Amino acid sequence: MQKVLITGTNGLLGQKLVQLLIREGDYEVIATARGANRLPHAEGYAYHSLDVTNQGEVHRLVRQLRPDCIVHTAAMTNVDQCESEREACWRLNVDAVQYLIEACRDTGAFLLHLSTDFIFDGAAGPYDEEAAPNPLSYYGESKLAAERLLFESAIRWAVARTVLVYGIAHDMSRSNIILWVKKSLEEGKNIKVVDDQWRTPTLAEDLATGCFLIVKKRAEGIFNISGEDLLTPFQMAHQTADYFRLDKSLITRADSGTFTQPAKRPPRTGFILDKARRLLHYAPHSFDEGIAVLAGQIAATAKR
Repeated sequence: MQKVLITGTNGLLGQKLVQLLIREGDYEVIATARGANRLPHAEGYAYHSLDVTNQGEVHRLVRQLRPDCIVHTAAMTNVDQCESEREACWRLNVDAVQYLIEACRDTGAFLLHLSTDFIFDGAAGPYDEEAAPNPLSYYGESKLAAERLLFESAIRWAVARTVLVYGIAHDMSRSNIILWVKKSLEEGKNIKVVDDQWRTPTLAEDLATGCFLIVKKRAEGIFNISGEDLLTPFQMAHQTADYFRLDKSLITRADSGTFTQPAKRPPRTGFILDKARRLLHYAPHSFDEGIAVLAGQIAATAKR
């Protein structure tokens, strides 16, 4: 039975991964996050509090538990926060990866690290795995620096790059575009949504599946794991309104210059998924299908 340790299990992807590995069976699941466990159930896995920015803690826990594989989902992902809190961003997004690499080197564990489309400048998206990075933000710089630590290491590793993850999980600290649009329109609010940035939005369940496939196959190297539809946030908002039969006239098209944000955003990213399809048999939902998955989860949550 493979022993898999996951960091950041209080987050959206972390929660989905724990649930998926428990369902799959054949895995001993170790969930870790900073502080108390926020997962809604306690069965099927062991939980350990872990501050990944503490080198001693990381080394002790990995040495004690000796996982076969570590999936590193913990990160500072708020792009503007990374711009203003650079030291904290570097500690969590770069130093923590170095500590995990050291622990994997000592124990022989395989490390799967989560990365982002924000390592690219957005001048020529969608991108494949061979494209040359050129980050525009400190967040992007930190995630690229973490990737380079892996490239230079002697351990077995994989990188799963993803784009604009959406979904719902228990006790979520952040919203996402579908939930924000749905809530705003239901409340009759006018919203401005950018129509000059392109992404391939990723259902959290699809990202968890992509990570699982990498772990299962011990597939090494870089993999693009995202949705397949290249859309602007304005298009995503319209599709969300259509699905939930909400008033689209409340949605106003805007360009990026409308909003004052500390961090620059790449205009056109998105991923080409050919490698993940070929080597992992990865098959993501369309954006419409993803909205339907989310709608089902919202309905199920409301019944509880």
